[in-house]
Amino acid sequence: MGTWGMGHFDSDTAADFAGNLDDAPPGRREEMIREALAFAARTGPEEYLDADDGVVAIAAAALLAAQHPGGTPVDSVYGPDEALPPLPPELREPAVRALDRVLAGESELLELWADVGEGEQWSAGVRELRARLAGAQEAG
Repeated sequence: MGTWGMGHFDSDTAADFAGNLDDAPPGRREEMIREALAFAARTGPEEYLDADDGVVAIAAAALLAAQHPGGTPVDSVYGPDEALPPLPPELREPAVRALDRVLAGESELLELWADVGEGEQWSAGVRELRARLAGAQEAG
């Protein structure tokens, strides 16, 4: 895994996801985000979640959170360059579930960060993203 930081787009996989969004027709971008969130969200807690799937779910959740009031814009040079359509509020619930899954047992991404001694710091960033989405979900 080519990772250079803890940001939501600081890996080859997340940057590739952003590039794929840029390359996709505008009408397909929401569907790609929806699919990334749904895949991680439906992976059961006893199933192993591959690191790449976790990275893509986190990146998709960050893009969703950026569009909500008070959301942090995705300003990484590795994030998408092309505009995203307004993402529907109903994506917040699968985004929260996807982030819960990334933080749960049998998550390769969580294991990789723990192996390098950065599991707590990395998890805190994902939990913060989750809290923003959960708060937005409750508010609206």
